[in-house]
Amino acid sequence: MDLQLTGSRVLVTGGTRGIGRAIVEAFVDEGAVVEFCARDAGEIEETEKGLAARAGRASGVRLDVRDGPALTGWVEEAAGRLGGLDAVVANVSAIAVPDTEENWYTSFEVDLMHTVRLVRSALPHLEASGRGSIVAISSVSGREADFASGPYGTMKTALVGYLSGLALQLAPRGVRANVVSPGNTYFENGFWQGAETGSPDLFTMALGLNPTGRMGTPEEMAKAVVFLSSPVSSFTTGTNLVVDGALTRGIQL
Repeated sequence: MDLQLTGSRVLVTGGTRGIGRAIVEAFVDEGAVVEFCARDAGEIEETEKGLAARAGRASGVRLDVRDGPALTGWVEEAAGRLGGLDAVVANVSAIAVPDTEENWYTSFEVDLMHTVRLVRSALPHLEASGRGSIVAISSVSGREADFASGPYGTMKTALVGYLSGLALQLAPRGVRANVVSPGNTYFENGFWQGAETGSPDLFTMALGLNPTGRMGTPEEMAKAVVFLSSPVSSFTTGTNLVVDGALTRGIQL
């Protein structure tokens, strides 16, 4: 299927590891032009080199998304470099699971407010595109109560509510807003690889809950994001697409 993304101008926050890196790769493979941000300059350089031979083009900027002025400045500068924006993906998460006061503030600033600031900054460009798309990465922990139901899960729930409201408000303006909620996703240096050795009981419990007998891959999550971001999904907005291998049991009505 042609996702009609050739030449599309895309921003992705957190594009050097895990799901974010896979999202950047998937967009580039569809012929999109992508700018991503990350905090580590070495990881940015490695990602740029790793994607140089693919169909589209990707470049990175060193940025901490907690810095609101820097984030909004990046959006404006990237839109200028790209000649506009067609899609943005709010991927960065603090993954601040323990229930501490510091983690509540961190999750609010990183998971929720970076998404709000990204959307506000990008919105004029997405409207001008005529096919603008916003996708935020939530989690199954935002859909049902589990071990991460403190600051992490609460902010992931808030993202679903925020994007649902955006979908209603922005539909008349030609901009779509959707959420992808990954299930447990295993990748190198990720949360679940760390838990496999650092918290083996948690890892075994989480793995055992999934009827597929495995965790997801970043590539599986990225394909959902890119599909929802594409013009092929032109009538899909306000959706929370759960990609979890039937991990969660709740029925979405």
